[in-house]
Amino acid sequence: MPTTAPFVCFGELLIRLTVTGGHLLEALSPLQPVVGGAEANVAVGLARLGHDTRMVSVVADNALGVAAVNELRRWGVDTRAVTKAPQRMGLYFLTPGAIHRPSDIVYDRADSAFALADFSAIDWPALLKGAGWLHVSGVTAALGENCVRAALDAMKVARKAGVRVSFDCNYRPKLWAEWSADAPAYITQLMQQADLIFGGYRDIELISGQRFNDEREAADHAFAAFPHLQRLVCTRREQVNVDHNRLTGLMYTRERSLETDTHNIEQIVDRIGGGDAFAAGVMHGLLTGTDDEKALDYGIACACLKHAQPGDASLATPGDLDTFLSDDGFDVKR
Repeated sequence: MPTTAPFVCFGELLIRLTVTGGHLLEALSPLQPVVGGAEANVAVGLARLGHDTRMVSVVADNALGVAAVNELRRWGVDTRAVTKAPQRMGLYFLTPGAIHRPSDIVYDRADSAFALADFSAIDWPALLKGAGWLHVSGVTAALGENCVRAALDAMKVARKAGVRVSFDCNYRPKLWAEWSADAPAYITQLMQQADLIFGGYRDIELISGQRFNDEREAADHAFAAFPHLQRLVCTRREQVNVDHNRLTGLMYTRERSLETDTHNIEQIVDRIGGGDAFAAGVMHGLLTGTDDEKALDYGIACACLKHAQPGDASLATPGDLDTFLSDDGFDVKR
């Protein structure tokens, strides 16, 4: 059964505008709006899996901000710690790929209400009182030094209060390049506070400046560098083409290496948010007290199912995950 301790997520809520009909963005074809954001996706994914999730954020004081908050409430996320500010809402434009043409994202997030927020007004001790976990991602840090410091402050308060911390590296070079930041140095500071890191060998190579022979070697480096770290979790993705991927879940502890079956994903509907769905599935397993193998299976199930669903956040239920992992996963539900 789901735990009662709240799972708190901190990050920016966004409006995603998706180019429709297979066109390119410059063709100015109709755009389909949805609400997204890395941490918000995890919050929605866990809420759908039956957990008490809370979002801490700042949105624009306009109709777009209202829409973003309403979307999270729609799926059961507690939004009482989402405040409003007079600046703009962060946007991003997605041009979905097809066959051998990759997807492309254009960010329009500069000077958003979240990026310019006065985070000193957030009472983290009060917001984290009684919480089980705090979740932050590298996307938030990539928005500017103000956001790096806010994320780091939240993580330090959580650690002091005995709240476990999960961090998704989510390295976004386009965002980091906008302010010429030393991304490896900032990401390292955030990793130092984490009990669980969602990230693979490329993330460890980024922050260390080293090259590793395999995931296990990279994981061992991370465990040596970060004393709080208990689990390093990631996916291995093989891209046959844009519409056909193969996905495997990986988890490393200080003593063990775990790997799921590899799942074939064809005719992909929408892969954006797949990593956030994976994180929600893994956390669902850990929050319900399953063993690491089962938690990892839940993660890969949630990630695969997200590829068959449009939008940013996973809407899978516990029953969907169990069905996916069963032998009759493709039977019609009658």
